[in-house]
Amino acid sequence: MKNGTIYLIPVTLGDTDFRKTIPEHAVEITRRLRIFAVEELRSARRYLRLIDKQFPIDDTLFFQLNEHSREEEVAEFLEPVVSGKDIGIMSEAGLPGIADPGAILVRAAHRKNIRVVPLSGPSSILMSLIASGLNGQNFRFHGYLPVKTELRNNRIRETEKAAITGETQIFIETPYRAQKMFESIIAHCQNETKLCVGSDISLPSEMIKTMSVSEWKKEKIDINNRLVVFLLGK
Repeated sequence: MKNGTIYLIPVTLGDTDFRKTIPEHAVEITRRLRIFAVEELRSARRYLRLIDKQFPIDDTLFFQLNEHSREEEVAEFLEPVVSGKDIGIMSEAGLPGIADPGAILVRAAHRKNIRVVPLSGPSSILMSLIASGLNGQNFRFHGYLPVKTELRNNRIRETEKAAITGETQIFIETPYRAQKMFESIIAHCQNETKLCVGSDISLPSEMIKTMSVSEWKKEKIDINNRLVVFLLGK
């Protein structure tokens, strides 16, 4: 029997019209799937009803895939695919596999020679990078920096050292710590270092702005409880 296919499903980055950021081809594929591996069940169901008010949620199988998922558990998610059924992976981050646990299932699929198809959609990380004006030829994504103050400040200094060589440094923070992260960057980076703040990407409240640290020190912004990507560069 021929294996099914794993589709990497894009989702919106917030409460916005999905037609503005999700290609119709991706929507069509998502609508026909009846098996999903998802990071958060409630938001996955909400998204499916967003793109199709009549989506048969009760007839759909959901596997929960998060940072606590074990390799052996994830391998079981592939059983329907081996029997010929298609499955979709959805994350909380726009595109699966970036700052998201979806990669663990994709790795398992490659080991079994199962076809993996990425569908295009919004990525706040890449969208911030291309709109920042910073180096898009050489860049590094760090995910989340440490939570503890001293460790976080040390990592900020380390990433700045790499940034001033010309390699753009990208990291993210949870919404409730975003303002604190901004303040830590301003306090511990050199005045001439470039900082891009990208918040609420693809939403009506979107802001993407690049200035030197010295210029940011004169700017008053409130990014508390917003979805933010930070980029440091030369």
